[in-house]
Amino acid sequence: MTTNLPVFLSVMSLSILGCAQAVSLPEPPQVQAQNHVVSLTLQAVNESGRDAFAFDGKAVAPVIRASPGNVLKITYINDLPAKSSESCAINPCMDMTNLHFHGLSVSPDAPQDDVLTMLAKPGEALHYSVEIPRDHPPGLFWYHTHPHGESHRQVLDGMSGAIVIEGMERYVPEVERLRERVIVVRGRSIKHDPSGAALMREVGIPAKGCGGEAEAVEEIFTVNGIVRPQIEIAPKERQFWRIVNASADRYLDLQVDGQTFEIVALDGMPLAYRDPKHPTRISDHLLVSPAGRLEAIVNGPPAGAHSALRTLCVDTGPVGDPNPEMVLADIVAPRSGTGTLSKQAHAIDERAPVYKPIDVEPLKKTAADFVVTFTEDKNGFYINGLKFSADAAPMTSAQVGTYQRWRIVNATAELHPFHIHQVHFLAYAQNDSPLPDPAWLDTVNVPVAGSVDVILDFTDPVIKGMSLFHCHLLNHEDKGMMAKILFK
Repeated sequence: MTTNLPVFLSVMSLSILGCAQAVSLPEPPQVQAQNHVVSLTLQAVNESGRDAFAFDGKAVAPVIRASPGNVLKITYINDLPAKSSESCAINPCMDMTNLHFHGLSVSPDAPQDDVLTMLAKPGEALHYSVEIPRDHPPGLFWYHTHPHGESHRQVLDGMSGAIVIEGMERYVPEVERLRERVIVVRGRSIKHDPSGAALMREVGIPAKGCGGEAEAVEEIFTVNGIVRPQIEIAPKERQFWRIVNASADRYLDLQVDGQTFEIVALDGMPLAYRDPKHPTRISDHLLVSPAGRLEAIVNGPPAGAHSALRTLCVDTGPVGDPNPEMVLADIVAPRSGTGTLSKQAHAIDERAPVYKPIDVEPLKKTAADFVVTFTEDKNGFYINGLKFSADAAPMTSAQVGTYQRWRIVNATAELHPFHIHQVHFLAYAQNDSPLPDPAWLDTVNVPVAGSVDVILDFTDPVIKGMSLFHCHLLNHEDKGMMAKILFK
């Protein structure tokens, strides 16, 4: 199978030239429901030594838009070569692949969000039928490949895309009137790229980092596949930005120069869903772990002001990877004039909002139901002293219909983001101190030699089955930092 190679190469050329060509932020293709079914065919391909998703003849991952109650019908075809030329965490690469629907509260059993038994070899296809519950919260989610041992390489190559579950206007009515932007931030390896030094200058990486990492910078970020595009927004215009950190192993500390984020949702969970009295909160920057999502209203800067969307430097610890400051995108006035850009048409959920506040104080006072301890050494990465094995028994279990309190312990000298499939949790304490802004998430940063306390919501009846939790630095997950959980 071959993709539309000229289109693929033109996208790659633009991403190399980046801001020098004044490239506007591209809008990914969008797939929406017809008769309550979102149907698409997605292919895994390799072009010029890079794995990618191909859709509709182009090497571009579509945004999947669905409403609660819809079904995702996805045919996923593995057209990767039978013999890979790439390097994996565990060699040789077998070019196995599958899909994970990150953050969605859907079944972990086949043919839904099953990454344990649904695996396609080159030449094979998988057929997904993912049922979005009628009461599913609206928000930004994403899909990416999840074959153990090969996840890092495939996601670093760019095998990821956004999922939008419609209905955010139910919780923050203003967003219905605003221009929406879906912004997929991916890491791009420059370790062996002859244009790497030029790309580092292009995104404004300072000569000196903020941490004590010994390694040189190995990755930069792209935004919707482009290096340092331009985002058009008129002065004082308000836009609704939905940002996913789709990098395989890098943090974002997001900032818009001179402006604030009016946060609407985190990790696909509207703030109002758990706290109806506080549907938004203001922040001048926000740390977004790998796999994390930020949905926020952003104001256009004053006329004539230079502004950019950037990530600040993140100190990942003495043995962590460099996460330098860099510009993600320049913010400019619309070329067509001073008016606002038209907003996209998408499904509107006219149902009344549903809220699910709970009293977590009694749960905070109980002993931890389970402790997750991240460790590592020269031989690999571990949870509670064990490396992941496909044939291992579940490390723990949860009774559907309950809440549990867990403690996540990082006994290493680098940051680790903890993620669990299928469910969200309240992160409320770090290093035994209350967090100033506790939040419901599906991925949380665990500090160096520290801990995070969380309350997990296992009350959704659709999540029965075998699932996973792991570090979302996918190189660590590939090398063992993952374990099974049985929802029963």
